[in-house]
This record gives sequence, C-alpha cells and structure tokens, in this order.
Amino acid sequence: MPPGGRAEAGDRADADDREAAGDHRPPFQALHGPSGCAWRPGEVGDRAGVSEGSYGPYDAVVLAGGEARRLGAFARGDKPGVTVGGLALIERVAAAVTGAARLIVVGPARDGLPRAEFVREDPPGGGPVPAARAGLARVSAPWTALLAADLPFLMPGHLAALREAAGSGPGAVLVDDEGREQWLTGVWRTDVLTGALAAYAGRSLRGVLGPLEPVRLGLPVGDGERVPWFDCDTIDDVKDARRRLTPTSGES
Repeated sequence: MPPGGRAEAGDRADADDREAAGDHRPPFQALHGPSGCAWRPGEVGDRAGVSEGSYGPYDAVVLAGGEARRLGAFARGDKPGVTVGGLALIERVAAAVTGAARLIVVGPARDGLPRAEFVREDPPGGGPVPAARAGLARVSAPWTALLAADLPFLMPGHLAALREAAGSGPGAVLVDDEGREQWLTGVWRTDVLTGALAAYAGRSLRGVLGPLEPVRLGLPVGDGERVPWFDCDTIDDVKDARRRLTPTSGES
C-alpha cells in the first residue's frame, strides 16, 4: 500500500469534479524537513522550525465514536482502542496534543486518557458532523484542532506546522501525497468552525469544511514511512502501522 491516507470515495469524486470544472482549490504549502528527518514526540516542532505553543491556546477535539465496521472483530467494536506500538491509537493522538488547553473526546469514556473530557454526539454514532458539533460545544480556546482518533503517526510538531500555516486565515488541513485533503487532521478558528457547523445541514465533512478554504499543508514523511496523515481504516492499515513502529509483544 502506498504511504498515504485515504479519502472517502465521495470526497475523491467531489475532488475530481472540482478539477474537471476548473475549480481552484485553496493554497497548497509544502513543508520540507531535513532528509531522513524522524518525526518523534518532542522533536518535530523544533525540526519544523516552530514549537507547539508558539501560536496561542487551542483546544483539541478528537472524534472517537465510529463503529469500526471495516475492522470487524479485529477491533472488537473499538477502533480507537486498537494498539499500535504498545499504545492505543487514541492515546497516540492524545500525545500529539499535549499542548492543548483542553482535550475533548467525542465518544465513549475510556481509561488511559486522564485529562480528557468525554462527550457524545446526538445520536451516538450519528457521524462526524454531529460529533464535531458536540465537541465544539465544549471548546473555549480561539483555535481548535479537529482530529480523528486513529492517527498513529501524528506528532506535536504537525499541529504546530498546521497552526503556522493557518496564520490569520480560517484554518489549515493536511493533504496526502496526492493532494487530497485529510479533513480530520486540521486546525481551525473556533468561531469560524462553529459558525460553519451551525449553518450546515448535510453529513459530509468536506461539505462543511471545504467552503472555508483552509490552507492545504503537505508535510514530509518521517523515518520508517511514518506518514502524518496515515489513518487506520482497515486491518491492513493497522498491520502496516505496527510494521512501521517498533514491534510490541501482544499485538496481532
């Protein structure tokens, strides 16, 4: 499998339609680190030339309420709890946002996240748009990191790079190696995001976030093909992530 994230089929079709219509997407920025740079906790921000706390307070909203249908019995109905490199996926995401003033997890309460505030969307399992609304209702910081719970290689410096790229605009999202937006790896002005969600009646994250025209940020791949936007949607994805991290006994 190529070292990249995946867009939902509908999102990919929408992107193709935009290109066919000659629609111009928001600016793309590529941040190139040193060759062979390893993206590790505590180092990424320095290597990217920015520190996680450089741009003022932010809260993190992590969407963790999906049913993990494509992982089946492998995840036992709990994709965020699947372990990669000895840590649950959601614990890895939480470690990437240690600089957040608040960590808001939209999903069932769980152990291993002592600083998290848990909230559920209405109805539970209703999808990412209602989940984002539920999380945003708890946010008090001027900036919000909106993230998936299954990003094993996300690091603090990636969040810092997103915030730097956003500047004074509405936000920034990571793009994969083919330029597709990864909507659950982004940072946003809280007021802009809250307003967009309040005015939106659909179910697609691209539908609510795309019109905001965030900066589209490309980041380099770290050592061991540790891709910042890589998410674990399938059993093969989880196995691939485990291969890229130091193997830990008990993972199968």
